[in-house]
Amino acid sequence: MREFLIRRYRSDQQHLEERSVLLRIDDESTVMQAAASCEAVLGYESGELEGQPVQRILASRQDDPFATANRHLIEDGQRVLLTFRHKEGFFFTAELSLRQASRDSDQAASATITPRDISGMDPGLIKSAESLAEFGLWELDIASNEMFWTDGMYQQLALRTSTRITPEQALFYCQTGQARVRALFRRCVRTGQPFHLDLNILTARQTLKRMTLTGRPIKQGGRIQRLVGTLINQTAAMEQEQALERATQLLAATGEATPDLVAAVDTRLTLLHCNYPYASQFASVFGQTPTPGDNLLELLEDFPNERRLIERLWQRAFDRGGFVVEMPLAQQNRDLPVHEFHYQRITNSHGETLGAVQVGRNIDNQVQHAGSSEYHTRHDPVTGLMNRREFIARLLRTLEQKTHRESCDSLLYLDLDDFERFNDIAGSGTCDRYLRELAGNLGVRVRQRDALARLSGDTFALLIENCPEAKARDIAQSILELIRNFVFDWQGQKLSTTASGGLLIMEGDKPRDPEELLSQAADLCHTAKTSGRNRIHAANALTEALDDTVTTQRLEQIRQALAQGELVLEYQTLKPVASATWGDHIEILCRVPGGDDNAPVLHPDEFLPVAERFDLAKRLDRQVIRQTLQWLNGHRLLEPRLKYCGFNLSLASVLDDSFADFMEAELARSPFAPECFCVEIREAHATQYPDDVSVLCDALHRVGCRVALDGAGASVESYRLAARLPVDIIKLDRQMMDHLEDDPVQQVMVEALHRIAEAAGKDTVATFIENDDALRKARTLGIHFGQGFRLSRPQPLDALTPAAVDLTTGRIGG
Repeated sequence: MREFLIRRYRSDQQHLEERSVLLRIDDESTVMQAAASCEAVLGYESGELEGQPVQRILASRQDDPFATANRHLIEDGQRVLLTFRHKEGFFFTAELSLRQASRDSDQAASATITPRDISGMDPGLIKSAESLAEFGLWELDIASNEMFWTDGMYQQLALRTSTRITPEQALFYCQTGQARVRALFRRCVRTGQPFHLDLNILTARQTLKRMTLTGRPIKQGGRIQRLVGTLINQTAAMEQEQALERATQLLAATGEATPDLVAAVDTRLTLLHCNYPYASQFASVFGQTPTPGDNLLELLEDFPNERRLIERLWQRAFDRGGFVVEMPLAQQNRDLPVHEFHYQRITNSHGETLGAVQVGRNIDNQVQHAGSSEYHTRHDPVTGLMNRREFIARLLRTLEQKTHRESCDSLLYLDLDDFERFNDIAGSGTCDRYLRELAGNLGVRVRQRDALARLSGDTFALLIENCPEAKARDIAQSILELIRNFVFDWQGQKLSTTASGGLLIMEGDKPRDPEELLSQAADLCHTAKTSGRNRIHAANALTEALDDTVTTQRLEQIRQALAQGELVLEYQTLKPVASATWGDHIEILCRVPGGDDNAPVLHPDEFLPVAERFDLAKRLDRQVIRQTLQWLNGHRLLEPRLKYCGFNLSLASVLDDSFADFMEAELARSPFAPECFCVEIREAHATQYPDDVSVLCDALHRVGCRVALDGAGASVESYRLAARLPVDIIKLDRQMMDHLEDDPVQQVMVEALHRIAEAAGKDTVATFIENDDALRKARTLGIHFGQGFRLSRPQPLDALTPAAVDLTTGRIGG
């Protein structure tokens, strides 16, 4: 048994946040007890986590405190940074440390029992607390070998207060573990280690109760003088287990009498029962035959998409009570029959959730008419929109088209924010009516050629075909605005919510698997939710999807580099093009080191998708800035030479309200002038969130930093942003530089953007200058600075060190 302290970690501060929670976890990784502050840190009430595996709140296996690497650090008294998963689904970083640990021993203690004198306390308060919470307090005086009980101890054993009783007689009430109790008392007296033990108690009235006995030492003058502890009634948990066992027996009998797919799980998604039809179809799809006692998440470890969907459906049953969904057992197999799955929560007499049951009825042949059957299998029964199965088929047809397209395709993945509260307010029937009305409004807004589908629950997808990226972004934003403004009137109460979305730009070489594209779009949607919700996060489709092994390896490299503060920093020089300018102008480039296992160094296109998925992008940005400033502080001879030092900023940092404060705090400790440093913001981010970017620019200007608009020219918004956005530098996008030397239209566009920037008092930078022709054309157009392999290749940051010069007064530089 171990007690861990978890504190939320904010990388923009040198100290930890005050929000923390204490968890007691046994050696089998089960949460035995959670402090009341659990909800403020993890989003769960303490009762929701007790009895659950600790993996429920962890982002990955590498975050397990019992993993070998973490366990050694923790047992040595060190604190480790782990990524946790909040109840709402987002990830965050927290610091974990060990408070205390206990092991079994065969040492024990004995004593006599006397009623505890509580004259120094409010007797009514103590008695009320013990009665309401069903616990008692005990105390052992080592010197006198006497034990004192409060009234609560007597009440738990159904004894009259002040009944004369010895410890040996008290042990008779223990149905099991008498020897263990003696050993724990002796060990606590000898070693000072606290203890925690679950017992079955048969009271004086012959009532069986489940109790938890705890104890810890009290020292005075460095020696143990007393032992104190509690006896807590846990009978409700025992009754819950018995009720679950009875429900499982009933399910077993029912499941064998029906051809439907029947399965039941507890709150940890461990199978309590599954009948033969369910086990048979599960085995044919996933290659493993499930049996009671198996955990569904472990069985589906090799099927991450199916695992994520099934976990979400069961969790919805735990939270909402009951609902119906039509789908095949596995979304990846389009040949499986469609089932109508009924989910229903299992509760005990106190209303506590014990688990849930799933019953799936084959509805493929429910309608005999071919036309009706076809429509039924292709459309969602609640909204009338295309269902997931048909949407996957439509997306696959689009990917297989060989015809030339003038523009790219895009995939929009939408998830309604906080939609679960609608079910609590109005019930599942009203939720269905809300979704039906919303779907009707969305169907009017989308283009006729595009495909709109309801994937499951409160998630939708839109395939935007043959549409420029800028237009696709406008469509996505308009849909978000429609959802935000849509109000459903239910019994005089207005129901409305917002949505978060992931817009996947499918241009050029892209994956051919529809499920992989949906997974990438879902990850972008998750990033939008963790960035504040009610927004769209857009990115290009990754050519090659990372499997779980590669993702885990890269995630470990990133975490190790952040923990050790050892990112690999390089720089690339910006050189004046139109006129001579003295001083160093550099942009800082980041790489993630390979680590102890000789893994290769990761470049941004390899580590950024993983960092954004696990909420590490902000920490990377800040570590790059912090590490660069530390290096510069050690090379102060560069201070008169350094004129520009640029840092690329992720979207997570752009939307972080505290980033400007972080920059101000870091620059206050640097001898370099703040105006030497420039933060580079992508044009795509400025187009998505112009208000947020404007606020950030103003805040950074107050600190004294400069701001650059990176990637300008990628869209028609570039000219407006170059003129109106409060930035200091305009860096041209790569596509603006391609064939600049021989494309007169491209030259006109670059010249127009340069003239707008000059009129607004801003410098321009031509990026990706790869040859002499491009350099000459950039100089002809009057561009102020150039960047690219023709001018300078990336070099290690240490190469910027001033050359050593020997003087009569000593050596400087080097």
